[in-house]
Amino acid sequence: MARLLNTTALVALVAATAACDILPRSGPTKREIFAGSVMREGDAFVVDVNARVTAATAITPSLGFSHAFQNAGLLGPDTIRPGDSLGLVIYENVEDGLLTSAGASASLIDEVQVDSAGFIFVPYAGRIRAAGNTPEGLRRVITQRLDEQTPDPQVLVRRVAGDGATVTVVGLAGGQGVVPVSRPTRMLSSIIAAAGGVAAPPEVVKVTVVRGGRKESVWFSDLFHDPRMDIAVRDGDKVFLERDTRAFSVLGATNQQTRLEFETQTLSAIEAIAQVGGLSAQFANPTGVFVFRNEPEAVARRVMGRDDLIGTQRVVYVLDLTEPNGMFEARDFLIRDGDTLYVTEAPIVAFNRTVSAALGTLGGATQGAAALGVR
Repeated sequence: MARLLNTTALVALVAATAACDILPRSGPTKREIFAGSVMREGDAFVVDVNARVTAATAITPSLGFSHAFQNAGLLGPDTIRPGDSLGLVIYENVEDGLLTSAGASASLIDEVQVDSAGFIFVPYAGRIRAAGNTPEGLRRVITQRLDEQTPDPQVLVRRVAGDGATVTVVGLAGGQGVVPVSRPTRMLSSIIAAAGGVAAPPEVVKVTVVRGGRKESVWFSDLFHDPRMDIAVRDGDKVFLERDTRAFSVLGATNQQTRLEFETQTLSAIEAIAQVGGLSAQFANPTGVFVFRNEPEAVARRVMGRDDLIGTQRVVYVLDLTEPNGMFEARDFLIRDGDTLYVTEAPIVAFNRTVSAALGTLGGATQGAAALGVR
Protein backbone atom coordinates (compact mmCIF):
# COMPACT_ATOMS: atom_id res chain seq x y z
CA MET A 1 0.00 0.00 0.00
CA ALA A 2 2.73 2.49 0.99
CA ARG A 3 4.71 1.62 -2.11
CA LEU A 4 1.66 2.23 -4.30
CA LEU A 5 0.96 5.58 -2.68
CA ASN A 6 4.58 6.66 -3.03
CA THR A 7 4.53 5.66 -6.68
CA THR A 8 1.25 7.49 -7.20
CA ALA A 9 2.59 10.62 -5.52
CA LEU A 10 5.73 10.52 -7.63
CA VAL A 11 3.77 10.13 -10.84
CA ALA A 12 1.44 12.97 -9.85
CA LEU A 13 4.34 15.29 -9.01
CA VAL A 14 6.16 14.51 -12.24
CA ALA A 15 2.98 15.04 -14.24
CA ALA A 16 2.25 18.34 -12.51
CA THR A 17 5.81 19.55 -12.97
CA ALA A 18 5.77 18.62 -16.66
CA ALA A 19 2.48 20.44 -17.06
CA CYS A 20 3.53 23.59 -15.21
CA ASP A 21 4.07 25.45 -18.50
CA ILE A 22 0.46 24.89 -19.51
CA LEU A 23 -1.14 25.73 -16.19
CA PRO A 24 -3.41 28.81 -16.20
CA ARG A 25 -1.49 32.08 -15.84
CA SER A 26 -1.79 35.74 -16.84
CA GLY A 27 0.91 35.66 -19.55
CA PRO A 28 4.56 34.95 -20.32
CA THR A 29 7.19 34.89 -17.60
CA LYS A 30 10.13 37.25 -17.40
CA ARG A 31 12.43 34.45 -18.54
CA GLU A 32 10.25 33.71 -21.57
CA ILE A 33 10.19 37.35 -22.64
CA PHE A 34 13.98 37.61 -22.48
CA ALA A 35 14.21 34.35 -24.42
CA GLY A 36 12.40 36.04 -27.32
CA SER A 37 14.94 38.85 -27.69
CA VAL A 38 16.89 39.48 -30.87
CA MET A 39 20.07 38.60 -28.98
CA ARG A 40 18.66 35.10 -28.55
CA GLU A 41 17.41 34.80 -32.13
CA GLY A 42 14.00 36.21 -31.28
CA ASP A 43 12.12 39.01 -33.06
CA ALA A 44 12.16 41.86 -30.54
CA PHE A 45 14.78 44.02 -28.86
CA VAL A 46 14.63 43.81 -25.06
CA VAL A 47 15.99 47.03 -23.54
CA ASP A 48 16.53 48.03 -19.91
CA VAL A 49 15.14 51.50 -19.26
CA ASN A 50 17.67 54.09 -18.11
CA ALA A 51 18.04 57.85 -18.42
CA ARG A 52 19.41 57.64 -21.97
CA VAL A 53 16.57 55.38 -23.15
CA THR A 54 14.00 57.60 -21.46
CA ALA A 55 15.36 60.68 -23.26
CA ALA A 56 15.50 58.88 -26.62
CA THR A 57 11.86 57.74 -26.40
CA ALA A 58 10.34 60.91 -24.91
CA ILE A 59 8.14 61.69 -27.89
CA THR A 60 4.81 63.45 -27.42
CA PRO A 61 2.23 64.31 -30.11
CA SER A 62 3.29 67.54 -31.78
CA LEU A 63 0.26 69.70 -32.53
CA GLY A 64 0.18 73.33 -33.51
CA PHE A 65 -0.89 75.79 -36.18
CA SER A 66 1.36 76.74 -39.08
CA HIS A 67 2.67 80.26 -39.61
CA ALA A 68 -0.01 80.79 -42.25
CA PHE A 69 -2.73 80.21 -39.66
CA GLN A 70 -0.89 82.12 -36.93
CA ASN A 71 -0.27 85.18 -39.08
CA ALA A 72 -3.83 85.58 -40.32
CA GLY A 73 -5.01 89.07 -39.38
CA LEU A 74 -8.15 89.85 -37.45
CA LEU A 75 -11.29 89.55 -39.50
CA GLY A 76 -13.37 92.70 -39.68
CA PRO A 77 -16.85 91.65 -38.59
CA ASP A 78 -18.41 94.23 -40.93
CA THR A 79 -16.53 93.19 -44.07
CA ILE A 80 -18.96 92.60 -46.94
CA ARG A 81 -18.85 89.21 -48.66
CA PRO A 82 -20.50 87.56 -51.69
CA GLY A 83 -24.02 86.50 -50.79
CA ASP A 84 -24.54 89.28 -48.23
CA SER A 85 -27.71 91.36 -48.39
CA LEU A 86 -27.45 95.13 -48.01
CA GLY A 87 -30.00 97.85 -47.38
CA LEU A 88 -29.45 101.25 -49.05
CA VAL A 89 -31.05 104.63 -48.28
CA ILE A 90 -30.22 107.47 -50.69
CA TYR A 91 -31.09 111.10 -49.87
CA GLU A 92 -31.09 113.69 -52.66
CA ASN A 93 -30.86 117.42 -52.13
CA VAL A 94 -33.37 118.24 -54.91
CA GLU A 95 -37.14 118.13 -55.19
CA ASP A 96 -37.16 115.92 -58.25
CA GLY A 97 -34.30 113.50 -57.69
CA LEU A 98 -32.97 110.65 -59.77
CA LEU A 99 -34.17 107.97 -57.42
CA THR A 100 -36.72 109.63 -55.16
CA SER A 101 -40.41 109.77 -55.95
CA ALA A 102 -42.46 112.97 -56.01
CA GLY A 103 -42.68 114.60 -52.58
CA ALA A 104 -40.02 112.32 -51.05
CA SER A 105 -36.45 113.27 -50.20
CA ALA A 106 -35.09 109.75 -49.84
CA SER A 107 -35.12 106.52 -51.82
CA LEU A 108 -35.07 103.20 -49.97
CA ILE A 109 -33.52 100.23 -51.74
CA ASP A 110 -34.59 97.65 -49.20
CA GLU A 111 -32.41 94.72 -50.20
CA VAL A 112 -29.53 94.42 -52.60
CA GLN A 113 -27.72 91.10 -52.74
CA VAL A 114 -24.00 90.93 -53.39
CA ASP A 115 -23.50 88.56 -56.31
CA SER A 116 -21.05 85.65 -56.42
CA ALA A 117 -18.42 87.90 -57.99
CA GLY A 118 -18.77 90.39 -55.13
CA PHE A 119 -20.63 93.17 -57.00
CA ILE A 120 -23.93 95.05 -56.54
CA PHE A 121 -25.84 97.27 -58.96
CA VAL A 122 -27.10 100.69 -57.90
CA PRO A 123 -29.20 102.73 -60.36
CA TYR A 124 -27.23 105.64 -61.84
CA ALA A 125 -24.12 104.51 -59.96
CA GLY A 126 -23.63 101.36 -61.95
CA ARG A 127 -22.00 98.09 -61.02
CA ILE A 128 -19.91 98.51 -57.86
CA ARG A 129 -17.61 96.05 -56.12
CA ALA A 130 -18.89 95.54 -52.58
CA ALA A 131 -17.09 92.37 -51.41
CA GLY A 132 -14.02 93.12 -49.31
CA ASN A 133 -15.32 96.55 -48.43
CA THR A 134 -17.05 97.77 -45.28
CA PRO A 135 -20.46 99.43 -45.23
CA GLU A 136 -18.73 102.77 -44.62
CA GLY A 137 -16.30 102.23 -47.49
CA LEU A 138 -19.11 101.20 -49.82
CA ARG A 139 -21.12 104.27 -48.74
CA ARG A 140 -18.30 106.55 -49.88
CA VAL A 141 -18.00 104.77 -53.25
CA ILE A 142 -21.74 105.04 -53.97
CA THR A 143 -21.79 108.67 -52.86
CA GLN A 144 -18.91 109.48 -55.20
CA ARG A 145 -20.63 107.78 -58.13
CA LEU A 146 -24.01 109.48 -57.53
CA ASP A 147 -22.38 112.86 -56.94
CA GLU A 148 -21.79 113.00 -60.68
CA GLN A 149 -25.54 112.60 -61.30
CA THR A 150 -27.25 114.53 -58.51
CA PRO A 151 -26.05 117.34 -56.22
CA ASP A 152 -24.80 116.45 -52.73
CA PRO A 153 -26.29 112.92 -52.36
CA GLN A 154 -26.32 111.34 -48.91
CA VAL A 155 -26.08 107.55 -48.71
CA LEU A 156 -26.60 105.07 -45.88
CA VAL A 157 -25.48 101.44 -46.19
CA ARG A 158 -26.38 98.75 -43.69
CA ARG A 159 -26.04 95.01 -43.58
CA VAL A 160 -29.37 93.18 -43.46
CA ALA A 161 -29.71 91.24 -40.19
CA GLY A 162 -28.59 87.63 -40.32
CA ASP A 163 -25.76 88.08 -42.80
CA GLY A 164 -22.04 88.29 -42.08
CA ALA A 165 -19.04 86.10 -41.36
CA THR A 166 -19.71 82.84 -39.51
CA VAL A 167 -17.75 79.88 -38.14
CA THR A 168 -19.16 76.37 -37.73
CA VAL A 169 -18.31 74.67 -34.41
CA VAL A 170 -19.06 70.94 -34.01
CA GLY A 171 -17.96 68.01 -31.84
CA LEU A 172 -17.48 68.37 -28.09
CA ALA A 173 -18.82 71.92 -27.99
CA GLY A 174 -21.33 72.81 -25.31
CA GLY A 175 -23.62 74.12 -28.05
CA GLN A 176 -22.77 73.07 -31.59
CA GLY A 177 -23.80 75.31 -34.44
CA VAL A 178 -22.98 78.27 -36.65
CA VAL A 179 -21.45 81.13 -34.67
CA PRO A 180 -21.41 84.67 -36.11
CA VAL A 181 -18.10 86.52 -36.10
CA SER A 182 -18.44 89.77 -34.17
CA ARG A 183 -15.86 92.02 -32.59
CA PRO A 184 -15.71 89.94 -29.37
CA THR A 185 -15.54 86.62 -31.26
CA ARG A 186 -12.76 87.11 -33.77
CA MET A 187 -10.33 84.70 -32.03
CA LEU A 188 -10.54 80.90 -31.91
CA SER A 189 -10.89 80.70 -28.13
CA SER A 190 -13.73 83.25 -28.10
CA ILE A 191 -15.58 81.43 -30.91
CA ILE A 192 -15.40 78.19 -28.89
CA ALA A 193 -16.58 80.04 -25.79
CA ALA A 194 -19.50 81.49 -27.77
CA ALA A 195 -20.40 77.90 -28.78
CA GLY A 196 -20.67 76.87 -25.13
CA GLY A 197 -17.08 75.84 -24.46
CA VAL A 198 -15.94 72.21 -24.41
CA ALA A 199 -17.99 69.38 -22.93
CA ALA A 200 -14.98 67.28 -21.87
CA PRO A 201 -11.86 67.69 -19.72
CA PRO A 202 -9.86 70.45 -21.45
CA GLU A 203 -6.59 68.50 -21.08
CA VAL A 204 -7.71 65.82 -23.56
CA VAL A 205 -9.54 67.96 -26.13
CA LYS A 206 -8.01 68.51 -29.56
CA VAL A 207 -9.13 71.47 -31.71
CA THR A 208 -9.04 71.01 -35.49
CA VAL A 209 -9.59 73.97 -37.81
CA VAL A 210 -10.53 73.35 -41.45
CA ARG A 211 -9.86 76.39 -43.62
CA GLY A 212 -10.15 76.08 -47.36
CA GLY A 213 -8.23 72.96 -48.30
CA ARG A 214 -6.10 72.89 -45.14
CA LYS A 215 -6.70 71.13 -41.83
CA GLU A 216 -4.58 71.81 -38.74
CA SER A 217 -4.92 70.86 -35.08
CA VAL A 218 -3.84 72.05 -31.65
CA TRP A 219 -4.48 70.99 -28.05
CA PHE A 220 -7.27 73.04 -26.51
CA SER A 221 -5.17 73.92 -23.46
CA ASP A 222 -2.49 75.38 -25.77
CA LEU A 223 -4.91 78.12 -26.80
CA PHE A 224 -4.30 79.57 -23.34
CA HIS A 225 -0.75 78.36 -22.61
CA ASP A 226 0.62 79.60 -25.95
CA PRO A 227 -1.04 82.81 -27.19
CA ARG A 228 0.29 82.18 -30.72
CA MET A 229 -2.10 79.23 -31.03
CA ASP A 230 -5.17 81.38 -30.35
CA ILE A 231 -5.49 82.33 -34.01
CA ALA A 232 -7.85 84.74 -35.72
CA VAL A 233 -10.82 82.98 -37.34
CA ARG A 234 -11.93 83.34 -40.92
CA ASP A 235 -15.38 83.35 -42.51
CA GLY A 236 -16.34 79.78 -43.32
CA ASP A 237 -13.90 78.15 -40.87
CA LYS A 238 -14.98 74.78 -39.51
CA VAL A 239 -13.87 74.04 -35.94
CA PHE A 240 -14.03 70.44 -34.75
CA LEU A 241 -13.58 69.64 -31.05
CA GLU A 242 -12.68 66.00 -30.39
CA ARG A 243 -11.40 63.95 -27.49
CA ASP A 244 -7.90 62.53 -27.59
CA THR A 245 -8.18 59.03 -29.08
CA ARG A 246 -4.80 57.71 -27.87
CA ALA A 247 -4.98 54.61 -25.70
CA PHE A 248 -2.82 51.90 -24.13
CA SER A 249 -3.41 48.43 -22.67
CA VAL A 250 -2.45 47.02 -19.28
CA LEU A 251 -2.11 43.26 -18.81
CA GLY A 252 -0.62 40.78 -16.37
CA ALA A 253 -0.25 40.95 -12.60
CA THR A 254 -1.98 44.26 -11.97
CA ASN A 255 -5.15 44.96 -10.05
CA GLN A 256 -7.00 45.59 -13.29
CA GLN A 257 -6.40 44.44 -16.86
CA THR A 258 -7.94 46.81 -19.35
CA ARG A 259 -7.53 49.29 -22.19
CA LEU A 260 -7.36 52.91 -21.09
CA GLU A 261 -7.54 56.22 -22.92
CA PHE A 262 -5.09 58.99 -22.16
CA GLU A 263 -6.37 61.46 -19.58
CA THR A 264 -3.46 63.88 -20.00
CA GLN A 265 -1.23 64.93 -22.89
CA THR A 266 1.67 62.95 -21.41
CA LEU A 267 1.55 59.80 -19.28
CA SER A 268 4.41 58.07 -17.47
CA ALA A 269 4.70 54.34 -16.81
CA ILE A 270 4.18 54.85 -13.07
CA GLU A 271 1.01 56.88 -13.76
CA ALA A 272 -0.26 54.16 -16.10
CA ILE A 273 0.23 51.54 -13.38
CA ALA A 274 -1.51 53.77 -10.86
CA GLN A 275 -4.55 54.10 -13.15
CA VAL A 276 -5.22 50.36 -12.80
CA GLY A 277 -4.77 50.28 -9.03
CA GLY A 278 -1.06 49.43 -9.00
CA LEU A 279 0.69 46.08 -9.04
CA SER A 280 -1.03 43.04 -7.58
CA ALA A 281 0.45 42.46 -4.12
CA GLN A 282 -0.21 38.72 -4.42
CA PHE A 283 1.08 38.02 -7.91
CA ALA A 284 3.25 40.82 -9.35
CA ASN A 285 6.98 40.63 -9.97
CA PRO A 286 8.23 44.24 -9.54
CA THR A 287 11.46 43.35 -11.36
CA GLY A 288 9.52 42.40 -14.48
CA VAL A 289 7.46 45.39 -15.68
CA PHE A 290 7.52 45.49 -19.50
CA VAL A 291 6.33 47.96 -22.14
CA PHE A 292 5.78 46.44 -25.60
CA ARG A 293 5.98 48.93 -28.46
CA ASN A 294 6.46 49.19 -32.23
CA GLU A 295 9.19 51.81 -32.36
CA PRO A 296 9.75 54.02 -35.46
CA GLU A 297 13.05 53.52 -37.22
CA ALA A 298 14.62 56.83 -36.08
CA VAL A 299 13.77 56.22 -32.43
CA ALA A 300 14.86 52.57 -32.54
CA ARG A 301 18.24 53.63 -33.94
CA ARG A 302 18.74 56.09 -31.09
CA VAL A 303 17.69 53.58 -28.46
CA MET A 304 19.86 50.75 -29.79
CA GLY A 305 22.76 52.96 -30.86
CA ARG A 306 22.71 51.38 -34.32
CA ASP A 307 22.35 52.81 -37.81
CA ASP A 308 21.59 49.53 -39.60
CA LEU A 309 17.99 49.18 -38.43
CA ILE A 310 15.46 49.54 -41.24
CA GLY A 311 11.78 50.22 -40.68
CA THR A 312 9.65 49.91 -37.56
CA GLN A 313 11.20 47.74 -34.85
CA ARG A 314 9.61 45.70 -32.09
CA VAL A 315 11.05 46.85 -28.78
CA VAL A 316 10.31 45.58 -25.27
CA TYR A 317 11.32 48.01 -22.53
CA VAL A 318 12.12 46.59 -19.08
CA LEU A 319 11.48 48.44 -15.82
CA ASP A 320 12.79 47.10 -12.52
CA LEU A 321 10.92 48.83 -9.72
CA THR A 322 13.17 47.28 -7.07
CA GLU A 323 16.29 49.08 -8.34
CA PRO A 324 17.36 52.28 -6.52
CA ASN A 325 16.45 54.39 -9.56
CA GLY A 326 13.70 52.09 -10.82
CA MET A 327 10.84 54.22 -9.56
CA PHE A 328 12.42 57.38 -10.96
CA GLU A 329 12.89 55.77 -14.38
CA ALA A 330 9.26 54.54 -14.36
CA ARG A 331 8.15 58.04 -13.42
CA ASP A 332 10.09 59.58 -16.34
CA PHE A 333 9.48 56.91 -19.01
CA LEU A 334 6.55 58.02 -21.21
CA ILE A 335 3.78 55.72 -22.38
CA ARG A 336 2.71 56.24 -25.99
CA ASP A 337 -0.35 55.50 -28.09
CA GLY A 338 -0.78 51.77 -28.71
CA ASP A 339 1.62 50.63 -25.97
CA THR A 340 1.02 47.43 -24.01
CA LEU A 341 2.17 47.56 -20.40
CA TYR A 342 2.63 44.05 -19.03
CA VAL A 343 3.57 42.99 -15.49
CA THR A 344 4.95 39.47 -15.02
CA GLU A 345 4.09 37.18 -12.14
CA ALA A 346 6.56 36.52 -9.33
CA PRO A 347 8.37 33.13 -9.60
CA ILE A 348 6.78 31.95 -6.34
CA VAL A 349 3.37 32.22 -7.97
CA ALA A 350 4.28 29.63 -10.60
CA PHE A 351 5.79 27.43 -7.89
CA ASN A 352 2.67 27.62 -5.73
CA ARG A 353 0.50 26.92 -8.74
CA THR A 354 2.58 23.84 -9.55
CA VAL A 355 2.43 22.56 -5.97
CA SER A 356 -1.32 23.10 -5.88
CA ALA A 357 -1.68 21.17 -9.10
CA ALA A 358 0.52 18.36 -7.73
CA LEU A 359 -1.43 18.14 -4.50
CA GLY A 360 -4.67 18.16 -6.41
CA THR A 361 -3.42 15.36 -8.64
CA LEU A 362 -2.17 13.42 -5.60
CA GLY A 363 -5.50 13.83 -3.87
CA GLY A 364 -7.28 12.49 -6.94
CA ALA A 365 -4.92 9.54 -7.17
CA THR A 366 -5.40 8.69 -3.48
CA GLN A 367 -9.16 8.83 -3.82
CA GLY A 368 -8.91 6.60 -6.87
CA ALA A 369 -6.80 4.09 -4.94
CA ALA A 370 -9.27 4.09 -2.07
CA ALA A 371 -12.11 3.47 -4.47
CA LEU A 372 -10.23 0.42 -5.78
CA GLY A 373 -9.94 -0.90 -2.25
CA VAL A 374 -6.16 -0.57 -2.02
CA ARG A 375 -5.00 -0.65 1.60
